[in-house]
Amino acid sequence: MKLQVTEISFDFTDDNFECPVEIQRSITRECLGQIWDVEDEEDLVEEITANYGFCVNSLDYRHVLS
Repeated sequence: MKLQVTEISFDFTDDNFECPVEIQRSITRECLGQIWDVEDEEDLVEEITANYGFCVNSLDYRHVLS
């Protein structure tokens, strides 16, 4: 199924690394509107986490009909 990210919040906190706010905003903007071809919501979260390297705190999406 194809899912498009409409809202997302990442966990940018890490004890060993402080991600600059500008980078945080850039990552969030890049992810918004992106369409992912995944099996389900859990797969979507895993794909986004693997792609961006930060865990997803919250996520909203819509189904994209082909």
